[in-house]
Amino acid sequence: MISHHNPATIYPPAGPYAHGVELRGASRLLYISGTMGLTPDGSAPDSFEAQCEQAWANIGAVLESAGMTVRNLVKVNCFLGSAGDRDVNAAVRNRVLDDHKVAVTVVAVTLLEPAWKLEIEAIAAA
Repeated sequence: MISHHNPATIYPPAGPYAHGVELRGASRLLYISGTMGLTPDGSAPDSFEAQCEQAWANIGAVLESAGMTVRNLVKVNCFLGSAGDRDVNAAVRNRVLDDHKVAVTVVAVTLLEPAWKLEIEAIAAA
């Protein structure tokens, strides 16, 4: 159902992701809204890493509610409040996804609330 495309005619991926992810025969798509690293009570942990881990836990909960797992993810967009957090972001994402490769975009932005350190949105298919 999922094929990865990393053509030899362009630069290789700069990390554990695929330049393109193709879906064949998918019957369900799940679009996950931008998800912050907020705990169930709506509070934001102080550290970037804690917020990143919480954001991935929140994504996992949405996936689980749809009967999916991170293995169903095909596209992830990460919006970081500081470009300096990119290495921690990549480490947490790689730990969560393990060997599962997705199409990834990471950009530094101004987030809507000062306490938020990142926002992650994703697309999953089954």
